Amino acid sequence: MSKLKEALYQQCIDYVQMRMAAAQQGIDEAQQAAKDDTKSSAGDKYETGREMAQQETNRNMAQLTEANKLKIALNSIPTSGVTHWVENGSVVKTNNGNFYLAISAGLLTVSGDNYFAISPASPIGLKMKGLQVNDEFNLNGKLYKVESIL
Repeated sequence: MSKLKEALYQQCIDYVQMRMAAAQQGIDEAQQAAKDDTKSSAGDKYETGREMAQQETNRNMAQLTEANKLKIALNSIPTSGVTHWVENGSVVKTNNGNFYLAISAGLLTVSGDNYFAISPASPIGLKMKGLQVNDEFNLNGKLYKVESIL
């Protein structure tokens, strides 16, 4: 794997791990809040507090599940080999920006250059898939030309 792909892949791993840690912390805090909530003479207040903690736990569990899906998607990204067309794991340089087809992780920076980590299922990822150097595509009225593929 090229140093660039390795750096982008690692940043995606870090992004997923950060999301997983934040979701787990939210779950732990909500469960602790539910445990700490003691039944008072106002039973409705107790039930409302426990329900709010449960909703927070459920929300964080959903975020943890989504982060796990991202981790699984990353594990399926090829990390070696050279291709001549855009596929999962490709680093694509265009006249309108640089992209890493892996997961939607936002803007990543390597050696001062910016790359957008995008999902292959995103609109731009779908447009790029299978393209080769010098191919063009149009998205939202903007013309993109593939300049290089790693």
